[in-house]
Amino acid sequence: MFFKKEKTDNIFLVCGLGNPEPKYDGTRHNAGFEAIDCLAEKCGVSFNKNKFSALYGETKIGANRVILAKPQTYMNSSGISVGGICKFYKIANQNCIILCDDTSLPVGKIRIRAKGSAGGHNGLKSIIAHLGGDDFVRIKIGVGEKPHPDYDMVDWVLGKIEKELLPTYTEATKKTAQAAEEIIKSGIDTAMNRFNG
Repeated sequence: MFFKKEKTDNIFLVCGLGNPEPKYDGTRHNAGFEAIDCLAEKCGVSFNKNKFSALYGETKIGANRVILAKPQTYMNSSGISVGGICKFYKIANQNCIILCDDTSLPVGKIRIRAKGSAGGHNGLKSIIAHLGGDDFVRIKIGVGEKPHPDYDMVDWVLGKIEKELLPTYTEATKKTAQAAEEIIKSGIDTAMNRFNG
């Protein structure tokens, strides 16, 4: 007797990166949390499951089953959650979409990449280690460069977005949520053409 093998190409993980404590709310490093909250609100998803060191919920986007997750491990160990979810649900690296901050992009700009190095981002570095490769999608959310070279990077990413830039930043997190949806519905090339301009 042949057992029908479960198809895994239509299961996606969208994971926003950040730090879990309330004191980190609104910090540059929590841009991924902000964006995944936008997507969850749009899809009517609550993060009602607590497993894999993450809060997560499930929805459908188009015909695809989608898991939305927020690791609770702190940024530098994000790969523990991402790796655990992908392994359990048999999600291919290419169907893993990571939403994260990027200090090399100005506030308001987002950029989609199909793969690539961590670029100094410790959350991405952890995910690469746990997934065994860098062939996962990332949507980078611009949080702006530190004001001068000597400024401590940790202080910068754990600082809050400037008040006057908040509307632009909020719009970018909404755009990030839309971009994740577009990738799932129409593919990464379509999404890159639409959002990387």
